[in-house]
Amino acid sequence: MSVIPRDTRINREIRAREVRVIDPDGKQLGILPLVEALRQATNFELDLVEVSAKSDPPVCRIMDYGKFKYQQSKKAHDAKKKQAVVHLKEVKMRPKTEEHDFQFKVRNI
Repeated sequence: MSVIPRDTRINREIRAREVRVIDPDGKQLGILPLVEALRQATNFELDLVEVSAKSDPPVCRIMDYGKFKYQQSKKAHDAKKKQAVVHLKEVKMRPKTEEHDFQFKVRNI
């Protein structure tokens, strides 16, 4: 089983003082202090997950973190499954290779 790197902060791991909060339905609750955002998440009985840490203030979403992690692993698995794998085949030729052998190798290539 592949392990997803833990770069997503949840609940008390979030370091910002204020965060932009999105509720489970996708509606914005606005910019709230971290304590208030955590209180909102506990009211929904879900986790506060930092979705975009680079924005100012960071965007956090109230969601079930276990379900989010499962969906991320499924996306990674599907992306890996759809990757195109390139196989290279080598053929060695020498100056003294007979014409028939040369033609045979060319046809197989």
